[in-house]
Amino acid sequence: MASTSPSRSSGGDPPSPSTPLISSPTSPSPASGPSGGGPLGRLTSLRGAARFIRRTGSRRLMREPSVAVRETAAEHLEERQTDWAYSKPVVVLDLLWNLAFVAVAAAVLAASTGESPAVPLRVWIAGYVLQCLLHILCVTVEYRRRRRDADQEGAGDEDFKLSIVKHLESANTMFSFIWWIVGFYWVSAGGQALSYDAPQLYWLSIVFLAFDVFFVVFCVALACVIGIAVCCCLPCIIAILYAVTDQQEGASEDDINNLSKFKFRTMSDADKLAAGIAAPVGGVMTECGTNPPVEHILSAEDAECCICLCSYEDGVELRELPCNHHFHCSCIDKWLHINATCPLCKFNIVKSNPDREEV
Repeated sequence: MASTSPSRSSGGDPPSPSTPLISSPTSPSPASGPSGGGPLGRLTSLRGAARFIRRTGSRRLMREPSVAVRETAAEHLEERQTDWAYSKPVVVLDLLWNLAFVAVAAAVLAASTGESPAVPLRVWIAGYVLQCLLHILCVTVEYRRRRRDADQEGAGDEDFKLSIVKHLESANTMFSFIWWIVGFYWVSAGGQALSYDAPQLYWLSIVFLAFDVFFVVFCVALACVIGIAVCCCLPCIIAILYAVTDQQEGASEDDINNLSKFKFRTMSDADKLAAGIAAPVGGVMTECGTNPPVEHILSAEDAECCICLCSYEDGVELRELPCNHHFHCSCIDKWLHINATCPLCKFNIVKSNPDREEV
């Protein structure tokens, strides 16, 4: 029995909103640096990279199904960002880092009482310390809120507290941006004379200013690397997520094994002539373990895995989801372990399985 595979670009429901990768609109991120988001603001999320992918896709640099898969991967990374950012090791490292800044600033302020800078560097350092303390407060409150079990009775209080923390962190981020510009102006206005009149205050201000610039450049570069990897090497991103993700978060091994598996074979000109096919054909998918064999004829355009962007080779194993989208087994199996939905149309293979027993 032969049938033509449906178009890969046909999707299901539109993507649901997700949490940004770097900055969250509803909660502060503990990985936002010692000054509550960095002097130049927080990084843009991978959703911007997804929009760029869509624009490049419109220029025919990448097929629409491949664009959709990469947008889904970017959204999944964004959804995971908050969980990673508020994991215990990250929060502890963030708090220790900010406390170290506060301790160093306090020590330098105490040791430099005899210095008389021409510009108010002490005021700037004190403002920087205040940013660190506000950031520590926001991260601590949000982390404790996330660690608590959901309490229906206190839901209203939790929402109110979250709103306060969100606005406080946003204000702290804006203040850190303005305060960095003020500090840069004061250090520049004081000139080289500051290194003689107030060397400790001067060099501490230089270190704080330089660290903020380094942190923002590093985070922007990291976001660019991740964005490029999502575009050009999505299997690498999936492999990393597969290695660090709890296997209970996606589909189980049984759920994946229950999906149809196919063998792909290319069609020679003689095969096409015998089948009476005139249109360009990429090959035939033959389902494994069926008698009589179930076959799907794929067009040349559809004979490609939208995850790794590689054309199907003769004899390769494919996996077809209930939504009729197909991929390399090695590509889609890892994806389903971390996300039980089709990367093209968001079809959930677990919720759609009537034979799966509810635990």
